[in-house]
Amino acid sequence: QVTLVESGGGAGQPGGSLRLSCAASGSTFGIYGMGWDRQAPGKQRELVANILLANGNAAYADSVKGRFTISRDSAKNTVYLQMNGLRPEDTAVYYCNANNQFGNASWGPGTQVTVSS
Repeated sequence: QVTLVESGGGAGQPGGSLRLSCAASGSTFGIYGMGWDRQAPGKQRELVANILLANGNAAYADSVKGRFTISRDSAKNTVYLQMNGLRPEDTAVYYCNANNQFGNASWGPGTQVTVSS
């Protein structure tokens, strides 16, 4: 079983920055990709960004391209989400996810990000 622990959420201002972190522990063998989803009140959960641990290849939702950057420390099974140029519509609960080569996916409990002036 993989345990994911997110940190770094909180309140930010429009145009500001926040950085999220997610550390995986437990049965981390075989994890090849990690990433972030988010869910805003009344909306469906959406992919924000994901990254391959081996080579750092990343993909982003169109809504965050150019503003958010995902990175990883493969040795620590940790991923980061640097969020710049925050907008009120970025307000959501952000969930870390991890996928392994055995077809299993795991999610963290989520961390709240609120963007307001």
